[in-house]
Amino acid sequence: MSKTVITERDILNAAKSGKKSVVADKSAVITPAARDKARELNISFSDKKEEKSATPVEQKTPTRSYDSSAISKTNVGSNLVVIGSDHGGFQTKEMLKKYLASLGYRTLDVGTNSEEACDYPDYAYAVARIVAKGEAWRGIMIDATGVASSIVCNKVPGIRAVACYNEFVAQSSREHNDANVLTLGAKSLGAELIKAIVKTWLEAWFGGGRHKRRVDKIADVERKFSK
Repeated sequence: MSKTVITERDILNAAKSGKKSVVADKSAVITPAARDKARELNISFSDKKEEKSATPVEQKTPTRSYDSSAISKTNVGSNLVVIGSDHGGFQTKEMLKKYLASLGYRTLDVGTNSEEACDYPDYAYAVARIVAKGEAWRGIMIDATGVASSIVCNKVPGIRAVACYNEFVAQSSREHNDANVLTLGAKSLGAELIKAIVKTWLEAWFGGGRHKRRVDKIADVERKFSK
């Protein structure tokens, strides 16, 4: 009979759901990373399922037990996403605005506003600048591949932009790197995959702990080259 393995991801998922404990019988294998994360988030291990409250309260954004610079800097709420694209990503941007609204997010569109040829750095900078100033919670930028825009966004101090091409990368970029701007390739990814990546990226939490130490080192490198 196979043993249950409890990972750091299981702990994060439990925290997102508002649970205070994770079911783990005596034969369960709990990874060291899972134990560290459980201690950090005050989650215990139990051999019994947690009973549901008789009057559950819905909470779209659970209370976090770690500091998130992208959230703490802004006073516009935790659901405003600034979005931009070049001409190649225009149609995808328009599609994503409707999708984001269906998920409950507000959007700030910085352009472009048509499929007429334009320069991606202008719009990538606009997205990154708004996030860096704390005027939006997250940023999304779309061009043909996502790579070009990520290069531009990462020139802006305080921005950690990532060009994601699947859901695993999207999840990891948030949990491990606290990425605050997502760049996407309209000509390299299908519409449904783009939706899946966006949803995963927006719903993932920064893990803190050892990951925060590493993100702090990224900021240290940035400061060394700041004038």
